[in-house]
Amino acid sequence: MDKYIGKRLDGRYEIRELIGAGGMANVYKAYDVLEKRIVAVKILREEYMDNDEFMRRFRNESRAISLLDHPNIVKVYDVIFSNRIQSIVMEYIDGITLKDYIDQEHVLRWKEAVHFTVQILKALQHAHDKGIIHRDIKPHNIMLLSDGTIKITDFGIARFSRSNTKTITDKAIGSVHYISPEQARGDVTDAKSDLYSVGVMFYEMLTGRKPFDTDNPVSIAVMHMQNVAVRPRDINPNIPSGLEEIIMHAMEKDASKRYQTAAEMIRDIEAFKANNQIIFGYYNAPEPTQYFTPPETGNRRVPQRERVAYEQNGGGGRGDYYEDYPPENEPEPEQSKSLVIPILTAVTIVVLVVAAIVIFLIVGQGTNGSNSSTDEVPKVIGMNYDDAVLNYPNIDFEVAEQDYTDKYEENIIYKQSIEAGQFVKKNKDGKIELAVAVSKGVQKVQIPDLTNYTAQEAEDALKALGLTAEQKKTQSTSEENIEADHVIRTDPAMNEEVAVGSNVVIYVSQGVAVDETDVPKFVGMTQEDAQKEADSRKLKLEITEVPSTEEKGIVTEQDPEPGKVVVSGSTIKLNVSNGEQPEGEVTYGLENLPVSSMSGMYTLSFTTDEDGVIASRQFVAESLTNASVSVKVKGKGSKVVKVSITSAQSGKTEVLGTYTFDFANKKFTASSENIEGALSGVAVQTVPAVTAAPVETAAPDGAPSEVE
Repeated sequence: MDKYIGKRLDGRYEIRELIGAGGMANVYKAYDVLEKRIVAVKILREEYMDNDEFMRRFRNESRAISLLDHPNIVKVYDVIFSNRIQSIVMEYIDGITLKDYIDQEHVLRWKEAVHFTVQILKALQHAHDKGIIHRDIKPHNIMLLSDGTIKITDFGIARFSRSNTKTITDKAIGSVHYISPEQARGDVTDAKSDLYSVGVMFYEMLTGRKPFDTDNPVSIAVMHMQNVAVRPRDINPNIPSGLEEIIMHAMEKDASKRYQTAAEMIRDIEAFKANNQIIFGYYNAPEPTQYFTPPETGNRRVPQRERVAYEQNGGGGRGDYYEDYPPENEPEPEQSKSLVIPILTAVTIVVLVVAAIVIFLIVGQGTNGSNSSTDEVPKVIGMNYDDAVLNYPNIDFEVAEQDYTDKYEENIIYKQSIEAGQFVKKNKDGKIELAVAVSKGVQKVQIPDLTNYTAQEAEDALKALGLTAEQKKTQSTSEENIEADHVIRTDPAMNEEVAVGSNVVIYVSQGVAVDETDVPKFVGMTQEDAQKEADSRKLKLEITEVPSTEEKGIVTEQDPEPGKVVVSGSTIKLNVSNGEQPEGEVTYGLENLPVSSMSGMYTLSFTTDEDGVIASRQFVAESLTNASVSVKVKGKGSKVVKVSITSAQSGKTEVLGTYTFDFANKKFTASSENIEGALSGVAVQTVPAVTAAPVETAAPDGAPSEVE
């Protein structure tokens, strides 16, 4: 069983089941007990915890996603980085991968593929605007919800676009079937690499095939660099020509010739959605399509307001993604099979031209250039777009460009395709057509949480958002506990919104401020008093309970000793009495025994009133070569012990003495003692100079073993 399942991560995330396993990390379904919601927890595999490259990529993913906030990008709720675990807590997606869906359907309907692709492109445009390049766009990293919503995941090899650093790990990074030519070469990548991968996915959704596929990954990478893919319509003739052009344009080998931004690709798709017979001419014209041009009658691009309506009405389940599309199989005009129609058409054109000249000569000269078929273009630059639409009902406005600007407020027109004062021809609806650029206002970004980033990482992240950074050094408090050269906080603070170009102050740690204190004398204190004293000096205690003659709860030993100067937060080791007497050993000995006058076997006995016999030893007098005998007696605390000697021959017992045995200190003292009298009493003749010795004496060879 997986070791994380059933455990609670960081005190709040209850790991319930494994839902995905990747090469770098595993993903678990978990329950957030604080927010009361289901989340996904991505945990770096243990075998990569010591791998600097994998650690960098994993942390880079958390940095990248934390900067993003888009409905088509998986949300990050929390990150947990420690010596024990590296994890990212994300939004839980109840769906399947786009890869699974493609495998299931094989070939998608083009309207469905368009719906998915537009969502992917919008998410990528958001990421690219934040300076983040995904670099691993593929169906495996796209989640599909039941309502048709797309979520991009796995930013594990993403990088900030303004960083041009290239290392060995950057070479051929990403999945080989979807890799861009510049990635395959190991060149520096940018937003256009992601768009190439989108083109490959679009190709696969509509054809059921990958553009390049062999058993050899190296060969596939070479094909991306050198080969031109089979045209999608050669595989699936039902693909509209306009979509084929969009796909092949996105898959241009030369990055400078493909779409430059996701917004450009979206515009072409929107134009196709408005007219699925459109031809872009990427393969006939030397230059890419120009978007900011006056709209032409019959091939007009979709106005911004119409696009919004589509986006708002899209969504829902399968079948209601496409309600506002034109008919899918609209027949194309057939080529004439005779010369009759061309001849008649030519004659008609000549007649119309002559009539137009006559009308112009009769009417046009007296109207000063402002006849009923033309109208003057007003100046709308500086006007609110909605006001311009209301004030000029004679103008068919098209929002051809939207961008952020610090000069114009949101929704203000800052560019028009036709200069004010010019007379232009009206369309069939009696309106003049005018393309305008509308300001999004001052671009604002949210300050990310940069706490514990290195100063350089924080600067890179802010620069990627279009902000400038200013470093200020300061001491980190013990509560903050931020190591040197890492960010403590920012001003403005995290989550605040600021205009692009704003300056952000980064407060960088010089290390935790060090407080020192001297160690007090804890010995003799109660454990409770010792804890209070330690808290007042910001010291930690490590308590070990030990047997002692002291009362329970009294400190008996400490390390370090009193008076030593230590750093605040240091740990002091204390031994505290558990109320139990310590165990020890006392050695009782008799020396200078008159073995010549003693014969037979004797027994030494040690008794207490409460325990009875606590030790005994038998010895044979004739076997004592050094005329001495000793006994080791074990016990706890301090006890009164009576020592007796018994003759095995006579059966007589006499008391040698009464003693106080101090087991903790391994010594004894005599309360009363009559060794000579006792020996005489067990039928032993007068024995001179016999004494009890409180020292351990080795037993003679062959003597009975000591009593333990």
